[in-house]
Amino acid sequence: MNSPLQIAQTNIPQGFIDLGAGEPQLDLLPLEMLRNAAAHRLNFGDREFLQYGIEQGDGAFRTALANFLSPRYGFPVSPENLFVTSGISSALDLLCTLFTKPGDTVFVEEPTYFLALRIFADHGLRVASIPTDEAGLSIDALTHALRESTPKFIYVIPSFQNPSGHTLPPERGKQLIELAQKHNFLIIADEVYQFLGYTQTPPTSFGAEIDSGQVIAVNSFSKILAPGLRLGWLHSNPTVIQKIVTSGMLDSAGGLNPFTSAIVRSLIENGDLDKNISHLVNILGKRVQVMDASLREHLPQVKYTKPHGGYFFWVQSPNMDAQELQKKAQACQVGLRPGIRFSSRNGLNDFFRLSISFYGEEQIKEGIVRLKDCFQDR
Repeated sequence: MNSPLQIAQTNIPQGFIDLGAGEPQLDLLPLEMLRNAAAHRLNFGDREFLQYGIEQGDGAFRTALANFLSPRYGFPVSPENLFVTSGISSALDLLCTLFTKPGDTVFVEEPTYFLALRIFADHGLRVASIPTDEAGLSIDALTHALRESTPKFIYVIPSFQNPSGHTLPPERGKQLIELAQKHNFLIIADEVYQFLGYTQTPPTSFGAEIDSGQVIAVNSFSKILAPGLRLGWLHSNPTVIQKIVTSGMLDSAGGLNPFTSAIVRSLIENGDLDKNISHLVNILGKRVQVMDASLREHLPQVKYTKPHGGYFFWVQSPNMDAQELQKKAQACQVGLRPGIRFSSRNGLNDFFRLSISFYGEEQIKEGIVRLKDCFQDR
C-alpha cells in the first residue's frame, strides 16, 4: 500500500534497481529551467492564464510550440492545427470518448504500450493486434486484417517504439496512410519519443499528413521536460480539432493546463527546451551504449536489436518465461517488465523490456550483473 505522503507514482525500494521503470530519472528533470521560466512568466503580472482557458489551448503557447516544431519537423506547423492536451494518456482517453463507442474495434501493434491497452479497455473497445517486425508495423499483416474488419482507429508508436525500440520507415508510413484513406479509419500516432533519437534521425512526424484527413499525431513534454507538467499537444486537421474543442468537457472546464502552458511557453521562447533536449540526447545516448555493452558481456544468450533512440531495450530470451524471470529478478533486487504486459493477445512470453531512463550508467551496469545472476540460478 502506498504511503499517504507519497508524491511520485514511482516508489522503488532502496537498493532495488528497477530496469523496467519507464520514467525519467529525477536528476534529469530540469528544475532550474522551470524555476526560471515560471519566474519570467509570473513577473509580467498577467493573470489571464489563471482564468479558464480558451478551449483549443493558449494561442500564444500554441504559436511558440508551432515555431519550435516547424524546424524540427521540417515542414510548417500552424498553431490552428494544434490542440493543447494534458499529455498523451488523457489525449487518448478524450479521443476514445469522442470517436468511439463501446464494442468498436481498434487496431494496435503487437507489442504495444501496455497502458494504452488499459485506456482502450476502459472504453469497452475491442482490440485487435497487428504483428510487427524490426521495421515496425507489418503492412502485409494490416492489409490482411482489414479484410476481416475496419477499425475506428489504429494506434501506432512510429518512432523508437515502446517497448520494441523499432522505428517505422517512411515507405511503411505512406502505405499506412493510403490504407487509412481507402478503408476510412483514423491513425493515432503516439510520437512521444520523436525528439529522442541518438544514432538515427526519426522519420518525419505523421503531422505532415494531417491534410489526408486520417491522421491525429499526439505528443507530450513528459519525456523532453517533465511528466509532472501533465502537458502535451495534439496535431490534426481542422475537422478533428473542431470536434474536440466543441466537446462538453472543454465547454465546461475550458482549455487544458493554461497555467502550465504559460510557463512552458517562456521555456520554449528562451531556448531552454532545445537545450534540455540536447542534454537528454547526450545523456541517454551514452546509457544506450552502456546497456548494450553490459548485455553483450553478461547476457550473450539473449537477443535484441540495439535501439537508435527512445528509452527501451526489447530483449528476447528463448525458452524462458519472462514472468518467471521477473520473480527471480525481484529476489536479486532488479526489475524488468515481462513481454506479456505489452501483448493484447497474452503472448510475447519470452520477451522482456529494459529501460535506460531511470538510472545512471553505473546502476545500469550493476542491474545487468544482477540479472545475469538470475539467469545463472535457473
